[in-house]
Amino acid sequence: MSAEREYPVGHAEQREPGTTAPTLPGPRATDGRVRPLWVSVEGLNGVGKSEAIRAVAAELSPRCLRLGELTDQAGDTTPGRVIAALRSTQDLFLRTGHPVVETLAILALKVREYERLSESDMAGVKVVLEDRGVDSTAIYQAVILAAQHPGIQLRALAERILASMEPWRPAPDATVLLTCDREVASSRFAARTGRDLADRDLVVIEQAEVLYREFARAHPDRFTVLDVNGCSRDESAKALRAAVEGLIQRREAVHAS
Repeated sequence: MSAEREYPVGHAEQREPGTTAPTLPGPRATDGRVRPLWVSVEGLNGVGKSEAIRAVAAELSPRCLRLGELTDQAGDTTPGRVIAALRSTQDLFLRTGHPVVETLAILALKVREYERLSESDMAGVKVVLEDRGVDSTAIYQAVILAAQHPGIQLRALAERILASMEPWRPAPDATVLLTCDREVASSRFAARTGRDLADRDLVVIEQAEVLYREFARAHPDRFTVLDVNGCSRDESAKALRAAVEGLIQRREAVHAS
């Protein structure tokens, strides 16, 4: 986890047809203080999500707390050891052959990440910008679990995984989904990892793309879809910043009212 803070406006926010602007939940915490807006940024591997998040968080600093992607955890820490264990087979999607255990381990790490944020972490923060939140966990683990249970309804399974988090960690206030051509994203992902994607890896990516779009349609109250196909790194960052700034402004309007 790293703390940074802010960005530029550029690329117009784009949504799936028929969706509406997210309506954000009340801005006050139970103790009466205004809590930071929690925004998760999701998307396929290779879409350019992490680079855009880093750029936006740096520009929004010190108003922004950036939470790095869980799989980037390393070192002699509890998350680092768990991720290292899940990587023991060198699988790109942390598949060890025990998908239920993998799912529970990742969910536990996401809860731990949320619970360990302290008041000092949140001091002066208006927005928490999370690189992959519980939606990605639910979507990717549903795809992986379903591979062992042919015929299961993927979205229903993903929704059950998401719902299992509710007693310990709420869904984000808003979710920004970055989309682009799947083959382009897959090619970038392969280049970044230095590995060719196996057929079963491509199936995970294809099914995850379908589920992301289904989630966006099913949860229009919190999903914003940004099409960054053909965008440069700077353009993607500008599009993400514009979306996040818009969400912050709507949150402030709710608080002002």
